[in-house]
Amino acid sequence: MNELMQNALEFIASGEDNLLKKRYNASVSDFFKAIVTLCDYLIYKDMKFLPKNHNERFEFLKNYFNEIYLKVFSLFQLYRDSYNLRLKKEDALKLRDLAHELRRTAENKKSI
Repeated sequence: MNELMQNALEFIASGEDNLLKKRYNASVSDFFKAIVTLCDYLIYKDMKFLPKNHNERFEFLKNYFNEIYLKVFSLFQLYRDSYNLRLKKEDALKLRDLAHELRRTAENKKSI
């Protein structure tokens, strides 16, 4: 459990570093990895279940954490675009905002 949070924080730090260096595709990828790791943390914290892949994660989020699902799924295409397209700062900032929002949510659950 603690490993998930440590991994998420590492991905966020890497995303921030890549954002500062104007490596927007790498930043998007790092922030999305942080987002899915934080989703896994929240799922595990509440349900004691760890998704094995994106499909399983999205299905679980859709059924049990719908508000988070809607936010994450809406940014999934941006993450996928980072493989083939050149992304912009605005794209990275969208994922950054959600990564930090989910980090705060996870940290609040940690103290409960």
